[in-house]
Amino acid sequence: MAIKIGITGGIGSGKSVVCRLMGVMGIPVYTSDEETKRLMATDSFIRKELIALLGKDVYADGILNKPLLASYLFGSPEHAIQVNGIIHPRVREDFRQWVRDHSAFPMVGIESAILIEAGFVGEVDVVVMVYASEEVRVERAVKRDTSSRELIEKRIRSQMSDEEKRKQVDFVIVNDGETPLIPQLLALITSLSKNIDYLCSPKK
Repeated sequence: MAIKIGITGGIGSGKSVVCRLMGVMGIPVYTSDEETKRLMATDSFIRKELIALLGKDVYADGILNKPLLASYLFGSPEHAIQVNGIIHPRVREDFRQWVRDHSAFPMVGIESAILIEAGFVGEVDVVVMVYASEEVRVERAVKRDTSSRELIEKRIRSQMSDEEKRKQVDFVIVNDGETPLIPQLLALITSLSKNIDYLCSPKK
């Protein structure tokens, strides 16, 4: 059975960069955000339940009405619980099947900004937090999303704080633009398994 690594971190922390590096190292990563979008577009159970909750307009012309869903989702904490209660179990089962499909790999990963909040900690063997200071995260997100600083800061406030998140993870990877990432990843991976032939020893 593959060792399952959960990768989390706040907006702008650089999770995707870390996951791309893992991919280069031969570790496939399940990207929750992308897979959730796929499931919401294709999964018949999710479609049926969202229509029951929000009406047929949520899939106008067969296509997910993202503004309508977002308006409801962020309308109240109770709404978020309802929507997540439909989507998260399907994502969890999809990830489990994905892990089975990648059983030939000694390690796999799952990337999720809300890994802890969504209750996915039990699906992985270790949780890794990608960390950068709030100022660095804001600058990255503003540039990446061409968004306002105020909106990015609001999104950061809506997520679990870094301080709280750090209490619940097993490893922290610093992605501040100055600290090299590859040595940190090698240290993490070799600490989990000493016998992965496609990785170079960090001692070399």
